[in-house]
Amino acid sequence: MKIPFVSFVPMEKELNREFRAAFERVFGRSWYIEGVEDKNFERSFAEYCHSKYCVGVGNGLDALVLALKALNIRNNDEVIVPSNTYIATALAVTYAGAAPVFVEPDIRTYNIDPTKIEEKITAKTRAIMPVHLYGQACDMDPIMDIARRHNLYVIEDCAQAHGAKYKGRNVGLFGSVAGFSFYPGKNLGALGDAGAVITDSEELAGIIRALGNYGSDYKYHHIYQGHNSRLDELQAAFLSVKLPHLDRMNRERDRIARRYLSEINNPNVILPYIIPEAEHVWHIFAVRCRQRTQLENHLSENGVGTNKHYPIPIHMQKCYKNLGIPQGALPIAEEISATELSLPLYYGMSDEEITYVVKVVNDFSTRG
Repeated sequence: MKIPFVSFVPMEKELNREFRAAFERVFGRSWYIEGVEDKNFERSFAEYCHSKYCVGVGNGLDALVLALKALNIRNNDEVIVPSNTYIATALAVTYAGAAPVFVEPDIRTYNIDPTKIEEKITAKTRAIMPVHLYGQACDMDPIMDIARRHNLYVIEDCAQAHGAKYKGRNVGLFGSVAGFSFYPGKNLGALGDAGAVITDSEELAGIIRALGNYGSDYKYHHIYQGHNSRLDELQAAFLSVKLPHLDRMNRERDRIARRYLSEINNPNVILPYIIPEAEHVWHIFAVRCRQRTQLENHLSENGVGTNKHYPIPIHMQKCYKNLGIPQGALPIAEEISATELSLPLYYGMSDEEITYVVKVVNDFSTRG
């Protein structure tokens, strides 16, 4: 049996007519930027997240950059980020002109460890950027407590956590502002690049919208040195097709994950841990194995696709060599990078396919 790491085919077949109708609707209007579809999706996504405002942007990285700039975070400022995350989190801080300061994750959840944040706060620290990694909410209560006591902004990176909750509350509602990615592989993915920012602040929403539109509050009037980052009408229309199905599809992802959690029993494989306060949406089902290469090869030889998130930690990437962080300085991030392997988990997996993945993982042995 061949099982890819991810497949969009089941979802695309199910929504084929709606996608085609959305395309025809946009094409028929001949209006492709900042139109009806964008406004409709922004309103719907804000309502879905229980946020007052949503601003569509070009991609998830831009969402974070514009959020940081709207909060006036700039040169010589520091922003606390997790040491275990996709590089976009750190790049956003860099593009805003500030410096990323890495805090180690909880080895069980892979998310930033709140108990390690305060030791990294300095006079230059302006914000904390927690990442709800792989679809599980961070432990937000202690993070928000630290932010209040030190007068810091919180910018939530929700790129992998559409619909995730902490203590029954949607991620993205805890900080001043939150950024989402709608990259095609996300739980709520466009058919190209797209992103959004949510906030309860009318002022921040207005600044972010202007920053993403060349710094313009109205045509040919530029109040900021802005960017070109807007959600186009076609992607907004496609996202509007998928949004009403998001919770249902997240429930199916949870069903698959629960089967993995209950049926994978290989002692060489460390399964994900869910904090009691979180409602996980399983963007990624990340396991760990000290013999990762052997496990990866075993799965591949048996037709099961996998991925590694993320095999080189940010502080060891060549582009961040300037930070001067040596190998070994962030051992938990390095441990996760060396041992994490992601199993197939996508909407439309059959029970037969799930059973097969479980069997192949359980058949893995380090002997010989």
